Amino acid sequence: MIRVAIQCLPNAVGLPKKMTQAASGFDLCAAIEAPTVLRPMERLRIPTGIALAMPDGLEAQVRPRSGLALRYGITTLNSPGTIDADYRGEVCVLLINLGAEDVVIERGMRIAQLVFHVVPTIAWDVVEELPQTARGTGGFGHTGA
Repeated sequence: MIRVAIQCLPNAVGLPKKMTQAASGFDLCAAIEAPTVLRPMERLRIPTGIALAMPDGLEAQVRPRSGLALRYGITTLNSPGTIDADYRGEVCVLLINLGAEDVVIERGMRIAQLVFHVVPTIAWDVVEELPQTARGTGGFGHTGA
């Protein structure tokens, strides 16, 4: 088990929570004071009321919630958003409304999920040439539609 320190800021609405025991993500809630309208194609920075202190070698990723995406066209920008182990500020979520209707974001509404990821330590080996593969330099769309 990895321990992560969490600070509930004055605007917090509670701790991030897994909705099932086997869930990968912890739901993040909107820690806003009043309902806020998110209009089509508008983006907003929504506070969550929490700050984290993770051990080195761990990152937290802010990801969209599939239910919001399906029902309203709400997703997160810069997805996944990376929270580095040395960041100590409030976790915020960049939401965008890709749907056709206004959506009201309310205090306590589950707006995103937080997924933790172990970051490997990397050492670069500078080489003159890379080993060849069957794919080679084939990029976007190279392996089919």
